[in-house]
Amino acid sequence: MAIRVDGIESEDELRKAQAAAQAQGTSITNYNEWASILQELQEGGIESTGSYAGDKAKLEEVRAAVADYVAQLEAEQKTQVLNTPQNKETEKVQEATATDKEQVIKANVANATSSEIMANYMKYYHLLL
Repeated sequence: MAIRVDGIESEDELRKAQAAAQAQGTSITNYNEWASILQELQEGGIESTGSYAGDKAKLEEVRAAVADYVAQLEAEQKTQVLNTPQNKETEKVQEATATDKEQVIKANVANATSSEIMANYMKYYHLLL
């Protein structure tokens, strides 16, 4: 005879309830499937509803959302593949801009360093005179 249990929100609680049921000579309905569902929900950071039916529905909802997201990503990738020549040109411009910015920073550092060196040289030169 199998028993129905509600209010289970973790694998640990489910195991304890199953052990208690087995001590009475019964078992929890859909125990193995529910344990698997709870594990998947926990790995995804999703809280249990406390019931087998609720957890199963929630997992199906999450799977459907993930499938929709994957389909959306695939559609975006197809769109990007179609726009590849334009993207390559944009990337070239962005790389050139980034390189120009790096060169400006390097030039500013070099100018500041050489100015500091020259100022120190002039101080010491006048001190020696």
